[in-house]
Amino acid sequence: MRLRMPFGRRKELPSHLWTQCPDCGEMLFNKQLARNMNVCPKCEHHFKIGARERIEMLVDKGSFEERDPLLAPGDPLGFADTKGYPQRIEAARAKSGEQEAVITGSARIGGTPVELGVMDFEFIGGSMGSVVGEKLVRAAERALAERNPLVIVSASGGARMQEGTLALMQMAKVVAATARLGDAGIPYVSVLTDPTTGGVLASYGSLGDLVLAEPKALIGFSGARVTDQTIGERLPAGFQRAEFVRDHGFVDQVVPRSQLRDRIAFFVSALRPTAGEVRWSL
Repeated sequence: MRLRMPFGRRKELPSHLWTQCPDCGEMLFNKQLARNMNVCPKCEHHFKIGARERIEMLVDKGSFEERDPLLAPGDPLGFADTKGYPQRIEAARAKSGEQEAVITGSARIGGTPVELGVMDFEFIGGSMGSVVGEKLVRAAERALAERNPLVIVSASGGARMQEGTLALMQMAKVVAATARLGDAGIPYVSVLTDPTTGGVLASYGSLGDLVLAEPKALIGFSGARVTDQTIGERLPAGFQRAEFVRDHGFVDQVVPRSQLRDRIAFFVSALRPTAGEVRWSL
């Protein structure tokens, strides 16, 4: 990273100490940025964060118990692009430090027990394959068994192409699991972060009883250029950003990261079914 100096000189800045905000261009000291939940203090740009960092921000301290951490995908198609699918999985694990694109577990948020799933965009773009679908279904099944709210935080480019139809099947599989929660009167809160696109948005991402989003998160089924070419119209600026999506009824609230934990805590506490309660509706 370089900083422009007087008389046209440039000074190299160590990237492990400073980060430049992509929105306002401010140079941010990494430790200060971390203390501010990876949100730019000048323009409030929300940087992408990993799944474990997200979990630490959301849940009550010491309450998270990870579930199904060792589930791993097969290679049923023998898929290869520039490298084989098993090699791509290993590279993603080395890059992200995670075993898969979602971490699931049981936790408390504001004292309320929940089942939680948090996606990690660093793992092959947060893509949804058979393991992601299975872990989310198991989280929904635990929520149903314990009658606890389900919270899923999405950050994904969509279905994982290396698994073909098996990846697409996860859309229906997870939707069916969340529908059973609705039938039982158990709340499901969906949180959309930057980016949430493709099959994840087209399935469980948009079907929460309550859908929250972080500011300026990219939310859309396909890219702007593809959408333009498909419908043959010029689309308004920012039509795939959280605020536009909220204003047109597809997101309930846009919530800054600093307020997200308290907002989720309020809703899961208010919506959690009480003893003897069979159904509820919004």
